[in-house]
Amino acid sequence: MTTKENTSETPVKRKKLQRIGVFTSGGDAPGMNAAIRAVTRAAIANNLEVIGIRRGYQGMIEGDFIPLKSSDVSGILQLGGTMLKTARSSEFRTPEGREKAYRQLVNAEIDAVVAIGGDGSFTGALILSQEYDVQFVGIPGTIDNDLYGTDYTIGYDTALNTVVQAVDKIKDTARSHGRIFFVEVMGREAGLLALTSGIACGAEAIMIPESNEHHAQLEKFLSVGYKYKESSGIIMVAEGEEAGGAIKIAEDVRKEHPDLDVRVSILGHIQRGGSPTAKDRVNATKMGVAAIDALLDDQKSIMIGLDNEKIVHVPFNKAVKMNHSIDTNLLDIQKLINI
Repeated sequence: MTTKENTSETPVKRKKLQRIGVFTSGGDAPGMNAAIRAVTRAAIANNLEVIGIRRGYQGMIEGDFIPLKSSDVSGILQLGGTMLKTARSSEFRTPEGREKAYRQLVNAEIDAVVAIGGDGSFTGALILSQEYDVQFVGIPGTIDNDLYGTDYTIGYDTALNTVVQAVDKIKDTARSHGRIFFVEVMGREAGLLALTSGIACGAEAIMIPESNEHHAQLEKFLSVGYKYKESSGIIMVAEGEEAGGAIKIAEDVRKEHPDLDVRVSILGHIQRGGSPTAKDRVNATKMGVAAIDALLDDQKSIMIGLDNEKIVHVPFNKAVKMNHSIDTNLLDIQKLINI
């Protein structure tokens, strides 16, 4: 009787790493260039060739590749945005699109890829790695700071400081006219940016998707606090807040309190731009170097994270599927100090 050879226990020897790709995907975030720089130079220091993939997954499908040398990433550390550009790709969501992307990687002899982006970018990397055994390592780059497994995402600190600077200016005119400003910040599904900037700016109420407690706090301020303080007010609103965003909430307030002077300011994409803070630059550099270390250690389908300032490896399936919860202590602090 003959038996089939059990090949499932035979280890598959991965090709020696020689050439890596790096790309940015999804929304841009300050510090992405710092990460590209770190990835490129750490790879070159380890005798690896580096290929920049322009315009995210769409560029991967189209083979929009450029070689990166150390000099190519000189002078980009302090720049916002991403030198590799970014795009959203509906074609990559299809099996046919992903096959094209894989063929382009094979034709370019790219052995592994560093993806810099958020949960959508990592979801795409996870699917492609499952379908074609592509070695991916991710670096979290999103101003929302909403990825599970890391205390910090590249761009969050810069965006937070941008919001605080803008709201400090809005407060000047709010005080001068005795107005209430509803300030909308980014965070469609995550309100951490609104929460932390609201605390930093001394907002009277903060409205985020993760909590309904602040609706009562808002009404208390409108009914009692505003008249008692005889001044002005800032209400921070995350764009994903279920009540409809700053414009809708402000309209409702005008109807219920016609005696109040209510205005809306939507900060929009100003939050994505600007020179990255020192914290964003340093952490992006740490993560970029750690990504190359992980690839050299044959790691696959993981995100580089920071836990109490220490580098950690988080599986993609956890990073994109598990919720990044809001620190409830911050909610309690906001409620306590707003008496």
